Amino acid sequence: MTPRTYARLTRFALWALTVIVVSGGAVRLSGSGLGCSDWPTCEEDRFVADLEYHALVEFFNRQLTGLVSIAVILAVIGSMRRIPRRPDLIWWSAGLVAGVLAQIVLGGILVLTELDPRFTMGHFLLSMVLIWNAVVLDHRARTDGRATGRPVVSQGQMLTIRAIFTVGAALLVTGTIVTGAGPHSGDEDADRLPFLVREVTRVHSLVAIGLLALVGLCWWQLRARSEAEPVRRHAARTGGLLVIQGTVGYIQYFTGVPVLLVGVHILLASLTWIEIVRLHLATDADPASVLVSTERELVVT
Repeated sequence: MTPRTYARLTRFALWALTVIVVSGGAVRLSGSGLGCSDWPTCEEDRFVADLEYHALVEFFNRQLTGLVSIAVILAVIGSMRRIPRRPDLIWWSAGLVAGVLAQIVLGGILVLTELDPRFTMGHFLLSMVLIWNAVVLDHRARTDGRATGRPVVSQGQMLTIRAIFTVGAALLVTGTIVTGAGPHSGDEDADRLPFLVREVTRVHSLVAIGLLALVGLCWWQLRARSEAEPVRRHAARTGGLLVIQGTVGYIQYFTGVPVLLVGVHILLASLTWIEIVRLHLATDADPASVLVSTERELVVT
């Protein structure tokens, strides 16, 4: 398998994992979290869902897990058949396998605990860890394994980018707390976290504003470094996504949290996290930091 073909497989795995996040959000927003009340079967005595709305929504989401599993298996097999073979790609693709298996088990626990909000939070955050793994794998799959010999950004700029990554992770955590306390639980009888929605929303908003300020600082710091232009572009994309995400968040808060806007917010959260991880990786000066051109194949000698 050529490097270009393998890079297509890793990109497929990344977007499959993103789709399953949005699909899982649709299950919760439609109130179908317990459409299948058992696990791994839909009901105690049957695997396939009844022809009932909530059951079909939950069952369809479970079937999408099969698509994700196929994508992950292809990434693992491809890493072993890629020429030249690279141990780092094998290990990062194996990380996807471990994450998907953990996600399946956690999803089962979520159903069996009747949508305990703490497991709902864990389910989403584990998805974000999986997406981080997939972004790293996709980034490394597009490299030729040679070191640049010099850092792309200064030490101070690197500290800012690491702060963006950390605060970005905190934004995801605070977002799940808002979800756990909010109205869209996945089932009308599911428990909620004992927090006032307006208070946890305020904390979530402050973290988002702090993150946007850090991204703006990063973009400004990189303005005079021509060699860091790719990093600056990632910072600009991250800032743009944060502005859109914040706008959607405020609109949904003041309009009664309509399900469609919440779904858009979940999608934007995933895309923003992908861009934050890419921003961090764009500064990487290790042997996997030299990007391979997508317009040519590597010549294997």
